[in-house]
Amino acid sequence: MSASDAKIYAKSSPAKRVEQGVFWLLRLSTYFVLACAVFIFLDIGLKGGAVIFQTKAPFINVPFLTQAPETLNVFELDGKKTTMGDREFRAFKELPGNAERLKGVRIETFVYSSGGIFPNIVGTILLVVGSIVIALVLGIISAIYLSEYASDGPFIRFLRLSIVNLAGVPSIVYGLFGFGMFVIALNMGVSLLAGWLTLAFMVLPIIITASEEALKAVPKGYREGSLALGATKLQTILTNVLPYALPGILTSSVLSIARVAGETAPIMFTAAFVVRDELPWQVQKATDFFFQGVMALPYHIYVVASKIPQNEYTHGVQYGTAFVFLFTVAAIAMTSIVLRVRLRKKYKW
Repeated sequence: MSASDAKIYAKSSPAKRVEQGVFWLLRLSTYFVLACAVFIFLDIGLKGGAVIFQTKAPFINVPFLTQAPETLNVFELDGKKTTMGDREFRAFKELPGNAERLKGVRIETFVYSSGGIFPNIVGTILLVVGSIVIALVLGIISAIYLSEYASDGPFIRFLRLSIVNLAGVPSIVYGLFGFGMFVIALNMGVSLLAGWLTLAFMVLPIIITASEEALKAVPKGYREGSLALGATKLQTILTNVLPYALPGILTSSVLSIARVAGETAPIMFTAAFVVRDELPWQVQKATDFFFQGVMALPYHIYVVASKIPQNEYTHGVQYGTAFVFLFTVAAIAMTSIVLRVRLRKKYKW
């Protein structure tokens, strides 16, 4: 840039002042969003981390991570305030002489304020993994058809437009759809299978759209070279197209995992129980595994935050559950990201 051009460019004008104002507005808006996100994560990290981590060995709150939720009993005995979970309180009450000592003692109970969240962690992982597997299989098959086989026409364009619009449907609508279709019409009941299918249908539009774009991004020369050597179209897709599109497909799975794990509305109609005494694998027949309800972290957070009276004992459960929930989602998403990076290094063009 010459000196004269620089002088002209530096000259102020109304258009430049407006542009500068818009620039700062966008910049401050971005910083504001980032600041809000940092505040939320710090709040959950500090308060939830104080529940999960301890200063004494084993430095992790093992009971919170390995036990089921239970009611907290608070009472004053022999001049000392005592807190016990429901199981511990029943065992204490059965000891000789304790039933007499507890006569006339005022016992306050706080539901879901003791124990842990192990069944919720297990249920969340099962729901996420099962629904993502179903959605990926159906989504990739649909994307291959739309990208490689379907001829462009009014019906295919209408189909693509419908898929894109379905991605914006509120999750509560998918929950009601799953309740009507799977729970009632197909008589699956409130079950793991109904939750898988509902969540899979919810993220299917995202996976189909992203997978189709990933397939289209593979150079045509890969297809033409394979076909010229005598391979069939299906062989070409399986060996020369799909492997190179997998990194892009896994990108959509990362977005889908975050949405599936965080949704409460779809599972509250189809798969989630507030409390379940047995773990998912504690069934009489193998098929019962698929037709049972499970506990889940997002639904547990919803219950302890809005459906029970708030008190000093619920805060730890709320923040601890939110902390574990974020960590679980991040761990599953990180697995997908690592897999995508490895595939991208392996398949380059």
